[in-house]
Amino acid sequence: MNWRRFWAVFICRNREFLRDRSTLTWNLLFPVSLIVGFAFAFSGSGPDLYKVGVIGDASARSDSTFFATRYIQFIPVVDPVAALTKVERHQLDMLVDPIGQRYWINEEAPAGYVLERLLRGADVADSPFNKQTVTGRAIRHVDWVMPGILAMNMMFSCLFGVGYVIVRYRKNGMLKRLKATPLTPLEFLLAQVTSRLWLTLTTTVGVFAGTNHFIGFPMHGSYLDLFLVCVIGAISLISLGLIVAARTTSEELAAGLLNFLSWPMTFLSGVWFSLEGVHPFLQQCAQLAPLTHIISAARAIMLDGAGLGDVSGQLLTLTAMSLGFMAVGAWLFRWE
Repeated sequence: MNWRRFWAVFICRNREFLRDRSTLTWNLLFPVSLIVGFAFAFSGSGPDLYKVGVIGDASARSDSTFFATRYIQFIPVVDPVAALTKVERHQLDMLVDPIGQRYWINEEAPAGYVLERLLRGADVADSPFNKQTVTGRAIRHVDWVMPGILAMNMMFSCLFGVGYVIVRYRKNGMLKRLKATPLTPLEFLLAQVTSRLWLTLTTTVGVFAGTNHFIGFPMHGSYLDLFLVCVIGAISLISLGLIVAARTTSEELAAGLLNFLSWPMTFLSGVWFSLEGVHPFLQQCAQLAPLTHIISAARAIMLDGAGLGDVSGQLLTLTAMSLGFMAVGAWLFRWE
């Protein structure tokens, strides 16, 4: 391993990317436009549907007319602690315990105030329920979708930035000329991976910092933990792109294979919608995609305050995928 040769290829690839102004602009403007669009589209107050979590069985209070009120969605609750967190974040308007005769609302939520009046007015004047309150900021739709958009942009940048570029090198004869030099396949591939990793992380951090300055995303976890997820996730996606670039000689075939990998991940990894409501078979298939684990770990850190221990399963899976993809890509790689 000669670090001078590695550094020369690394610098060359960075300059090639930075001089391609159209690609650089696309990597920056595409995720920004999506995030700003979602922030504008879902800036309203949302649907007028009340959601009330019920601990246990609502029939236990069959004498209460509150549970027969129309236009209120009563949701059975299994985990009261998780439901209370949803009340804090305005995802549930009220949490009711019919057995313990208690209820929780967020005093900053207008829907909670209305439901409290309905609950206390639906029963006798002196309601037996004891009031409990929580406070918290609402999780907007743009807050939920933003990690998926950034991860998706990372995926396209990593897959096409490595897979497509190396195939282009092979087609125009650059790899054949590099083969005649002392440069080894390890030095070349490591320089390509490191260059793409640095460029991807730089653009991702820049887009996140810029949009966060104007929109203001919640961060209940650690920025360092989130950055570590991005690093490991980017390495896994770059390694996946190496498999496509290992022997492919046609740019058209490379583009087809990369699209075949990227678009199913886009729709089945939770970028646009939660995977909780899809078919269990598709949920299992989604676990095979690196993008699924990147998005779930990033959302857990940002929205739920998870630490590295809480997302260790996703990190270990991404690390195993990275090692496997890189080993296969290095084994299949050919200069010509």
